[in-house]
Amino acid sequence: MTALYLALLFPLLGVFCLAIMGHRRQAGTVNLLFTIATFAAALQLSLNVFSHGTLISPGKLFYVDAFNVYLILLNALVGMTTAIFSRPYMAHEVEIGRVDDARMRLYHAMYQGFLLTMLVALSTNNLGVLWVAVEGATLATVLLVSLYRTPQSIEAGWKYFILCGVGIAQALFGTVLIYFAAEHIMPGSDEALLWSVLRDHASQMEPRVLTLAFVFLLVGYGTKVGLVPLHNWLPDAHSEGPTPLSAILSGLLLNIALYAVVRFKMLVDPALGNHLAGRMMMGFGMLSFTVAGLLLHRQRDVKRLFSYSSIEHMGIMTFAFGIGGPLATFGALLHMIVHSLTKSAIFVTVGHVAHISGTQAIDKIRGLIHTQPVVGWCFLIGTVAIAGFPPFGIFTSEFLLFTATMKSFPWLVIPLLSGLVIAMAGLFRHMQRMVYGEPPAGQVAVVANMWPVILHLLLVLWLGIAIPGVLVDWLNQATIMVVGEGVL
Repeated sequence: MTALYLALLFPLLGVFCLAIMGHRRQAGTVNLLFTIATFAAALQLSLNVFSHGTLISPGKLFYVDAFNVYLILLNALVGMTTAIFSRPYMAHEVEIGRVDDARMRLYHAMYQGFLLTMLVALSTNNLGVLWVAVEGATLATVLLVSLYRTPQSIEAGWKYFILCGVGIAQALFGTVLIYFAAEHIMPGSDEALLWSVLRDHASQMEPRVLTLAFVFLLVGYGTKVGLVPLHNWLPDAHSEGPTPLSAILSGLLLNIALYAVVRFKMLVDPALGNHLAGRMMMGFGMLSFTVAGLLLHRQRDVKRLFSYSSIEHMGIMTFAFGIGGPLATFGALLHMIVHSLTKSAIFVTVGHVAHISGTQAIDKIRGLIHTQPVVGWCFLIGTVAIAGFPPFGIFTSEFLLFTATMKSFPWLVIPLLSGLVIAMAGLFRHMQRMVYGEPPAGQVAVVANMWPVILHLLLVLWLGIAIPGVLVDWLNQATIMVVGEGVL
């Protein structure tokens, strides 16, 4: 577990070091170095789990298996590549006067704090600590959303805090109900909230209590996932916060909240002996990607546009996990990876687009491919990838979901395809005008660091053409843990 302890230690040290050093020219570089160290530790942890199987700490506080370790590595990777983009981007924000030195100190410290809380949420074995870590991520995000201190950003921060605070309170009540059910079969035990223990006793817990618990947990953590109708905080948080926050928020935090829901579903299913939890997830998922697809057509802000795209894709993943079965679950796990990589790349590109155009208004962004071809092409390719076109990885994961839906619920194929087509049309309706056309006056080329975008898009392309055998085995092991059988 040494690699896990190091992966948690580096962002913890980063919080204190960056808070102490404040905003100096080296702060962005120090932030990047801490994320590189975290990624290296996460990579070593992944190799250990792949070689030796599930790892559990001596006190059973941390538990790492094939399901959460690939998300730990994904978190560390996206955190590192976003830090590469963040360094020059936030320096430019200082130059134009959008943030001052005190807020840059807060930004870098909370960036590391955000990564720390997400890694704790993924690696903890204690469901109570999971709730605390998700709440910690909420608090760190609130400070980042309101970083610019404009009336709009403060309003977005408060909306995020209130809505997610109410949601996370419901998740807490659901966790208490889980503990109540566990206490009846393990009275006086101090292990009644440990995932590794509850999993072995799930079939013995009271079904009615777990049914009620899952309702609160789905609504509570579903608020963090961005499921409709609990999604209202997400577009505001994206549009008003700094762009690096959008990249890690959409690429990482939403995955972690969904991970928590799936972990609880794995406890509830054996106790209920039916598919109630899955049907609830399917309902919320289909509602989310249908409504988000329709709302894509009405957006006027480029960051809000892609925030609704995130809601759509989180709905697709929730729907897939709800279907269950090895094929749908494998597709959902793959979709977590490719969506995180693609969406974080898109938000990095959007950050450069905003600097080029001096605005986030879609109607005032034109001719990107003429003003700065690299940014324009990356924006075009990223949109094509997130829309689910072949040969990118999102097409592969959505094809697996489509196949699983035809096999298990053929009558849902038409609504599923309709939602995907509507969302695709909404994206291309706006993208075509922004990429092509005559650039408006005042739209100039800027120094753009597109290497994180290119890396992410190449990885998504690779996963669409040929998924490496190592990753297939990895995801198959995670699928077996979630549903009891694999695709191989």
